[in-house]
Amino acid sequence: MFDIKKEVAELENELIALRRDFHQYPELGYQEFLTSKKVCGYLTALGLEVETVTQTGVVATLKGEAAPEKCKTIMLRADMDALPVTEDTGLPFASRNPGIMHACGHDGHTAIQLIVAKLLCRHKDMLQGNVKFVFQPNEEEAGALNMIEAGVLENPHVDAALALHLWSPISTGRIGLSEGPILGTTEEFELEIIGKAGHTSTPHTAKDALLGACNVVQAVQQLGTREFNPLLPIAVMFGYINGGTARNIITGSVKLGGTIRFLFPDEEINKPKVLEAFERVIKGTCMANDLDYKLKYIPSNPSLFNSSDMVSIVKDAAAQVFETRGNVDEFKSLAGEDFAEFSQRVPSVMTWVGIADAKKKSDFPHHHAKFDIDESVMKYGVELQVRSVLAYLNK
Repeated sequence: MFDIKKEVAELENELIALRRDFHQYPELGYQEFLTSKKVCGYLTALGLEVETVTQTGVVATLKGEAAPEKCKTIMLRADMDALPVTEDTGLPFASRNPGIMHACGHDGHTAIQLIVAKLLCRHKDMLQGNVKFVFQPNEEEAGALNMIEAGVLENPHVDAALALHLWSPISTGRIGLSEGPILGTTEEFELEIIGKAGHTSTPHTAKDALLGACNVVQAVQQLGTREFNPLLPIAVMFGYINGGTARNIITGSVKLGGTIRFLFPDEEINKPKVLEAFERVIKGTCMANDLDYKLKYIPSNPSLFNSSDMVSIVKDAAAQVFETRGNVDEFKSLAGEDFAEFSQRVPSVMTWVGIADAKKKSDFPHHHAKFDIDESVMKYGVELQVRSVLAYLNK
C-alpha cells in the first residue's frame, strides 16, 4: 500500500486551486460547458479516455492493471452544476458569473474527484478492478436519470457506486453515514390556480384566485397530520407564489411552486398515495371556491438508499482517514439528492462530510448567498474515496 496520507497532502494545494477555479466560474445545469472542458482536459492528461454524455456530463474509466479478466467496476460520482444565486461571500475567488454561484459544494466535489482520479491513476497497478469516474451535470434538477438512460451504468457494467457531499449542517471533522433510506423522496411541483379577474370594489363579480391559492396552501398541510401517520415524516412546502399586478385588481391567476418530501416509502406512505392525496385536496379546495387549477410535476428524486455492505466499507475507510471511529453521526434528512437514482440500481453509499466552522464562516446553509466550505476538509474527502475504492476492489 502506498502512503495515501502523504500523497494526498502533497496534492492539497492543487486540490484547493481546482476548487477555487471552479468556484469562480459556476455554471447552471446543462450549461457546464467550461467546467466540462476543464474536467475533460484534466482526465485526458492523466491518460484516461474521456467521453461526454448528456451534453456536459463527463465519463472516464480507469482499468486496473491488477484486475482479472472478470472483475468489478466501482463508479465515483461528482456533481458539477451551480445555482441561480448571487454570491455574497466577499471571497477573493468569488463567482465571476453574475447571478450564479456554487452554493452547494459541487465545486468541491468536482475538485475532490479529479484528485482522486490522479491518485488512482498513479497506482492503477494496485487496482483489481475498474473505476468509472462520472462527472454529472444538472444534479439540482435530476440529471442523474438522464445519464443512466444514456448508459452510464454499462460498458463496463457498474457493480457499486460512491459519492460524497460536503455538508454544512455537520461540523468540520465529523461525517454523517447511515444505512438504509437516508434522504427523502422528493417531488417538485408547479401549480396554477385559475379564477376570474375583477375589481376589488366588486369582488362578487370575480373569482378570487389569490384567496383560493391561500386556501390551497393551508389545506395541503393536513396531509402530514391527518392523511398519513404523523410518525412518518412528510413535508409539503411552497417556495414561491406569484400573482396579481395591482392593489385594486382581483387577479385571475396565481402560480405557485414547491416540493413534497417524505422518508421511508412503504405501503402506508408512498409516491402514488401521496400525489393522489395532494391533488385530491387541491381539487376539492378549488371546487369549493369555484376555481380551476393546473398541476405539473417536475422530474425529481426517489429516496437515496445506502447499502449496508457499502456503508461498512466506507466506515472502515473513514476510521483510517480520521484515525477514530468516534466522529461518525447517524444521518437522515428530507433533502433530495439525485445520486438516489444510482442508489436505486446498484449498491451505493453517499457520505456526508462536515464542513461547518463558524470561525471560517463555513456554517451557512446550503443554497445561501454566503455559503462557503471549509477547504481543509477536502483532503479527507479525497483520502476517503481512495481508501474506499481500494477496499472495495481489492477485498
